[in-house]
Amino acid sequence: MREEDLQLALQMVDDNEGETAPTSPGNSPKPLRKTRVMDISERRKQFRRTRSLNAPSPFQQFGPCGRIMKNSAMVMQIQDPASQRLTWYKPPLTVLVIKKVSDASVLAPFVQLVTWLLQEKNMVVWVESAVLEDSQLNDVAQFRDIRDKLVTFKDGRDDLTDRIDFIVCLGGDGTLLYASLLFQQSVPPVMAFHLGSLGFLTPFRFDSFQEQLTSVLEGHAALTLRSRLRCVTHRKSDKRHQSKHVDADPDDHLNAAHKSILVLNEVVIDRGPSPYLSNIDLFLDGKYITSVQGDGLIVSTPTGSTAYAVAAGASMIHPSVPAIMVTPICPHSLSFRPIVVPAGVELKISVSPESRNTSWVSFDGRNRQELFHGDSLRVTTSIYPMPSICAQDQISDWFASLADGLHWNVRKRQKCLDELSDLTASGSEDTFDEFENLKLYDV
Repeated sequence: MREEDLQLALQMVDDNEGETAPTSPGNSPKPLRKTRVMDISERRKQFRRTRSLNAPSPFQQFGPCGRIMKNSAMVMQIQDPASQRLTWYKPPLTVLVIKKVSDASVLAPFVQLVTWLLQEKNMVVWVESAVLEDSQLNDVAQFRDIRDKLVTFKDGRDDLTDRIDFIVCLGGDGTLLYASLLFQQSVPPVMAFHLGSLGFLTPFRFDSFQEQLTSVLEGHAALTLRSRLRCVTHRKSDKRHQSKHVDADPDDHLNAAHKSILVLNEVVIDRGPSPYLSNIDLFLDGKYITSVQGDGLIVSTPTGSTAYAVAAGASMIHPSVPAIMVTPICPHSLSFRPIVVPAGVELKISVSPESRNTSWVSFDGRNRQELFHGDSLRVTTSIYPMPSICAQDQISDWFASLADGLHWNVRKRQKCLDELSDLTASGSEDTFDEFENLKLYDV
């Protein structure tokens, strides 16, 4: 909110508190509520509204006695999504290009993009080492000319932290999930081109990639900060192992920090190959909430709300909303509906002691592993979001993806009354008469 708007709001409150009840000529009090409403209504015309509905309220007093307790450690400023713009404090020099694997239609755009980045923008281009081993790509003469100029890395061996300034994805939503997996801390800005099948997270079209990339490299772009989930697996076997080495350095053993993983869409806990129902205990900030009996549980980000979660019956949430979604998979209880909890809480998920089987967990569809009795999974919102570059803005891109990717609310429109001439020209009695005549003809 602007400073002048805040001052005007505070002045309105002070003026209203200092007013005395007006009286009528007969010394009878006038209706105070009507006078106050009319006065505030006139002043509201001068009060400019903020651009965002997510901005913190300037009024922290509720009624004559209640107010928000002042605590500097708990102050949280929610930024207007429209003000999230990309800026470079120094020109980006290194770019990571991620392409969809095993798709021949991406090869030509990939070569065209990489050549343009090397020759026109003089940038250092990184690609995965497996890209250079693609036999179809090596058959392209233009790629053989630039092959030696590319810098390669190997997933799981090379650390890309603080080495990449910018990421370009060519393909579908899976390329963004892979970029999130590569950067388990701070993520460079990601620009995704739609060359896949669904493309819910890829708003850019490749036809005019030169103009779009130039605009982004100059700092003219909006950002959507997509929150990610930090998942930490705690093993019962590790606890026994650490209890035998109490005096040892905890960094020498497998601890929770080494098992954490950040996910962009969701973490899924399911029954795996077992024919029995999953029996999973759910805790929120250390308090027992419920037990999940069914096929499993989905814990997703707002970005992941339009993925597996929406297929399981969850609502679709804009990625700028700070929240965590908890969605059961085919629950045994019909009253178990999906819920949304604040982004700051910590969820603990463990196999119930009464469970007949173990559970399996996967992170963005990868790293599938088994959860045994006594193991637990802790999930909370990570401090490292994924900055996704918008083609237009945060709102337009999201609703465009709902319409294009999911065909959200697509239906045939109801005809207006002018088009129903046969109904508007006849009354209800004529209609019933015609209906009776039809019945006679049928007889």
